[in-house]
Amino acid sequence: MSTLERIKEIEAEMARTQKNKATSYHLGVLKAKLAKLKRELLTPSKSGGGGEGVGFDVAKTGVARVGFVGFPSVGKSTLMSKITGTHSEVGAYEFTTLTTVPGVI
Repeated sequence: MSTLERIKEIEAEMARTQKNKATSYHLGVLKAKLAKLKRELLTPSKSGGGGEGVGFDVAKTGVARVGFVGFPSVGKSTLMSKITGTHSEVGAYEFTTLTTVPGVI
């Protein structure tokens, strides 16, 4: 049975179930199942192993490693460029720097 068929079946059962105190638990369980199935439709399940994915690719060198974390457009990349002499994209819009830019002090 496909996910869409199961969703339609649950919605039909919810439609024909009376809403009162005695059936509130059953309706809650159905709503939870429905939410889970809809979430599975939106986000495909991962099939074992670490498949393709975008991650950080920074070599571990030196005595310490420091990362800048903060809100967009506050100057993290500019600070990194000034301190280490590296170049990273800087723009007047959010999320300009999309990759990791390693630098050495």
